[in-house]
Amino acid sequence: MYKTQAETQEFLRGFLPHLEETPQGREVILCPPFTDLSVLSKTLHGSLIQLGAQNIHWEEYGAYTGEISGPMLTESGVRFVIVGHSERRQYFGETDATVNLRLRTAQRFGLTPILCVGESKQQRDAGETESLIALQLDKGLLDIDQSNLVIAYEPIWAIGTGETCEAVEANRIIGLIRSQLSNPNVSIQYGGSVKANNIDEIMAQPEIDGVLVGGASLEPESFARIVNFKSV
Repeated sequence: MYKTQAETQEFLRGFLPHLEETPQGREVILCPPFTDLSVLSKTLHGSLIQLGAQNIHWEEYGAYTGEISGPMLTESGVRFVIVGHSERRQYFGETDATVNLRLRTAQRFGLTPILCVGESKQQRDAGETESLIALQLDKGLLDIDQSNLVIAYEPIWAIGTGETCEAVEANRIIGLIRSQLSNPNVSIQYGGSVKANNIDEIMAQPEIDGVLVGGASLEPESFARIVNFKSV
């Protein structure tokens, strides 16, 4: 929940010039608050950046105050949508069942969902990481088309804490996630205190296809350094 429309335009003025250095083939997706979608859609048309949203409701319309529907997102030029982010699960009662409903709806309206999975510090310390993520995938991906899907592994204990999951450990977990999919070519990202000073090491890992960036995406220079990571 950052950036007004004016702040978003200011961010783009600082960020877009850096894309001239971005290697071909890299995908950049911005997932701003709903109020910024229309201004971004107009500004980014024809650029390298694609547009994503932070949530989607499972109904096309209805009395769901505060929610947003698939047609509302596609009308704004959105192509991706984050589903099941740990903050949605933690603060707003999101469950694996509602995550599955949102994933199905995203695909029904031609959007590519970015499914977030991950464990808390308490769950990791209890040795439940692997079983928890397996359960999240099992329930979340029921009847989901894995040819139109992105998955983000976000260890909750590493989000906004400054504590980063070691790149080798993130690679191990992402490898386990991939082994549970029917489509091994699904793009799987890592999210959790991704910064300019650790992006090169993270992206050097063979199982990690990309990153889901939080706080470091709010500042043009740091985000540009992440987008333009150096291949090791």
